[in-house]
Amino acid sequence: MIPIAATIALSVAIGIGAERRFGERARRAARGALTGMLFTLVPFIAFFNIARLHVSVDVGGGLALAWLALALVGLAAYVVGTRLLGLARPGTGSLMAASMQVNTGYVGLPLVVAFLGSHRLGEAVAYDALVTVPWLFGPVFAVGAAFGRDAGEGARERTKAFFTRNPPLLAVIAAVLAPDALAPDVLVDASRVAVFALIPLGFFAVGVTLATEAEEGALPFPPPMTPPVVAALGLRLLVAPALLYVLALPLIDLPEPYLLLAAMPCGVNTIVVAHAYGLDMRIAAGAVAWSTAIVVCTALVVSAFV
Repeated sequence: MIPIAATIALSVAIGIGAERRFGERARRAARGALTGMLFTLVPFIAFFNIARLHVSVDVGGGLALAWLALALVGLAAYVVGTRLLGLARPGTGSLMAASMQVNTGYVGLPLVVAFLGSHRLGEAVAYDALVTVPWLFGPVFAVGAAFGRDAGEGARERTKAFFTRNPPLLAVIAAVLAPDALAPDVLVDASRVAVFALIPLGFFAVGVTLATEAEEGALPFPPPMTPPVVAALGLRLLVAPALLYVLALPLIDLPEPYLLLAAMPCGVNTIVVAHAYGLDMRIAAGAVAWSTAIVVCTALVVSAFV
């Protein structure tokens, strides 16, 4: 856990330092990193993990309830954004994306191994591949297309933007249809290592975004706990796991990894979606930065006493 925490902190610091020293060149590099993640790295990871995934009936109920919980969290974020906070559409979209997009990959999976044991990793990978990944490429990208300022006007243009700016979705569809022979062990293993490349790339972009907004006076660093950011933190870290627990309580014995993963921070791909469709980057970056800091610091404290 310590190497991951150190990598996150260092990547954010490098992004902030690069933006302050190089300005527009650093911003171009951050945009390039996000675009590269969206069009190459994330589709590669998605295809080779989902193509080889086998899920038992025993965990299917928990996965279905996790989908329902995320849908309810997204609906709650929409109500909070529009009715309570009065956000514009890009702000509401960022709040919804941050609340629904979970960092179950390079933060959640190591925490499952650290606190529950490596024998529970299979359940955690199933959650990551069958809940987080398709939810990102489907509903979260759809929110970006529906609420983003750069997604076009009208249903036709926004639907077109959803598909043309969503290459990971095509990778997921191809992976579901592909036979196991198209996903050899060497490439599956490579895709699981590639997950860790998302950490420096994604959090470098977070650092650049925070520094840019701070220079423009729009977002001081560290990012303030604005009402939208606080709402995103509450929905992501408290409401989401509580909903999953309550939904599962009368129905199934919820696997422990599912509840832990449901409480993970906002995924870095929230920034990717915000960049691709023109959602509010301040809300997205603030939610990712603060939720990650809270979860990682809490995990470090807990691990010291376990």
